[in-house]
Amino acid sequence: MAYRLYNNDNGEVLGEITEAELSSLTSLLEEESAEDRDYYIMAATVDYLETNGADAAVIALLRKAVGAQEGVEIRWSRA
Repeated sequence: MAYRLYNNDNGEVLGEITEAELSSLTSLLEEESAEDRDYYIMAATVDYLETNGADAAVIALLRKAVGAQEGVEIRWSRA
């Protein structure tokens, strides 16, 4: 099953990831509840994810999403 990552501010689709990539990502990020599907990502967050073994394709997607901004709110949903 595929999942889509979105920029939560403007609804832009950032890309698609696999279930395994989503599982890895969510296991490394703090969730406020079991239903939580959004995260604030900064460059330091991406560095943390990379250091802790997140998939290289997901890291590239998140680096592009953050770009020169301080950070970006992302969310995921089933594709």
